[in-house]
Amino acid sequence: MNIRPMTYEDLGQAADIEKICFRESWSVRILKESMESFWNLFLVIQEGEKLIGYGTACVIAGEGEIQRIAILPEFRQKGLGRELLAALVKTAKERGARSVTLEVRESNLPARRLYISAGFQEEGRRKDYYRNPKEDAIIMWDRELS
Repeated sequence: MNIRPMTYEDLGQAADIEKICFRESWSVRILKESMESFWNLFLVIQEGEKLIGYGTACVIAGEGEIQRIAILPEFRQKGLGRELLAALVKTAKERGARSVTLEVRESNLPARRLYISAGFQEEGRRKDYYRNPKEDAIIMWDRELS
């Protein structure tokens, strides 16, 4: 497994991962536009020539925000999400983040457990933030980057 920056050549595979992992997936166009933003960073996990996951974050004014972490279902429960999260946080820190936040569906217990084990704490809620189905977002922070 290899974690590396995402390239434009990865966009099609990343969009395919989106469709599998998210109810409201990002298109190739949205991924490309996001990649072109100065503030955003994208990393992929690759096995051979195949992408098996990717993640994105942004860093603005000393704050990082994890926007997406997606691992194909057949590669979950192998520590890859943890590795990708750690790589995103490390890269955000290198870009000046002093803290990192994220939002997660209330019902996504595996992701919430991962984030808590990585040092994030639940600090708030956005009522009915998600659609399809309507659900609260749990806001989590890792405020102790060192």
